Amino acid sequence: TPPPAVVDLPAEIQRIIGEHPDHRIGVAVMDTRDGQLQSYGDVAPYTAASTAKVLTAAAYYHLVETGEKSLDAPLGSFNAAFQLKAMINTSSDDSWLLLMRDIGYSNLTAYAATLGITYDPEKNLIAPTDMVRLLQQLATGKLLNPDHTAELLGYMQHTNDEELIPAALSPGITVHHKYGVVQGYVHDAALLSAGDRSYAVVIYTWGPDDADSANRLDLIHDLTHQVTGALFGR
Repeated sequence: TPPPAVVDLPAEIQRIIGEHPDHRIGVAVMDTRDGQLQSYGDVAPYTAASTAKVLTAAAYYHLVETGEKSLDAPLGSFNAAFQLKAMINTSSDDSWLLLMRDIGYSNLTAYAATLGITYDPEKNLIAPTDMVRLLQQLATGKLLNPDHTAELLGYMQHTNDEELIPAALSPGITVHHKYGVVQGYVHDAALLSAGDRSYAVVIYTWGPDDADSANRLDLIHDLTHQVTGALFGR
């Protein structure tokens, strides 16, 4: 039998939700190896903010792999490769809009559907459970070829905002992530690994406080500590 978890995750997440009654809080966790899903709180669709940029990136790389697009093609003032990196690593909204328009909104929705994901680009709505499925498929090489997988994951390291999930991790846990912040929504969608364990972890929150408030950071960090304590024992 496996050792008992250090953290009773369902109980701890319920505690956190109870301490923030004026917030929407949704947490999804997936073991990348077996695809086992755990979800907590409100996992109905949220305004995804910039976390949905990972889906746009995957869709664009997919079109490159099918020969319909090229990373060298001009897009805006630069090429598609530049826009992809800017969209993920520094969360450029200008780059995102250029890439989404180049893909086509209906094509983006259709691509998401092939992954078992419901996505509305007009409203930018996605459920935490669908975001965690996207990350799991990325991590296991089901989305993209090895070069594109490595490139996209590389852009998800050392981003221009490491204050959410990454700031609350114990040493020895590797993180690739995409944060999202807009109008009350503060999200982070991460791949976490240590040793032979690897998980996709998505934390979506909405609340009346400012996105960069200490209260919201504490909420994200508390959730991260409980999740990683349960998954990794630290």
